[in-house]
Amino acid sequence: MAFSNTRGSAITQPMNEINMTPFVDVMLVLLVIFLITAPLMNHAIPVDLPKAQSSALETVPSAIQLIIDEEGTVLVNGVPTLKQSLEQVLRDSLTPAISTPELHLRADRHIQYERVVEVMSAANKAGITRISFVTEQSEFLNEKPSLARD
Repeated sequence: MAFSNTRGSAITQPMNEINMTPFVDVMLVLLVIFLITAPLMNHAIPVDLPKAQSSALETVPSAIQLIIDEEGTVLVNGVPTLKQSLEQVLRDSLTPAISTPELHLRADRHIQYERVVEVMSAANKAGITRISFVTEQSEFLNEKPSLARD
């Protein structure tokens, strides 16, 4: 379909030009929207894992209990586990009756964060997607341990 110029001429000829003004207007509006919303998409949330001010959640009996002590030793349900076999031990700890297995992670506050990330990575590879960080409540709240859900 060609555009035609019908101003006073008997012979109609197609126009060679397209009006770009509406296109430029739309693009500038989209650019302004992008520039306004881009800084709001920051998902970084500062987390201080050793302390929590949440109410205590009931412990799920079928959850896997994983402890990392201050020396870096990993205990799965009370049994010491080597770093190399952690993924397999977690996979063996899963019960087929539970569709979404849960891991309760108790890490010493002085342990390196890298060790916690290694454990979380092994749990993810084993098929565990729900991880709860077990923390102690602050001093002005009760002294009961609580679970901070992921």
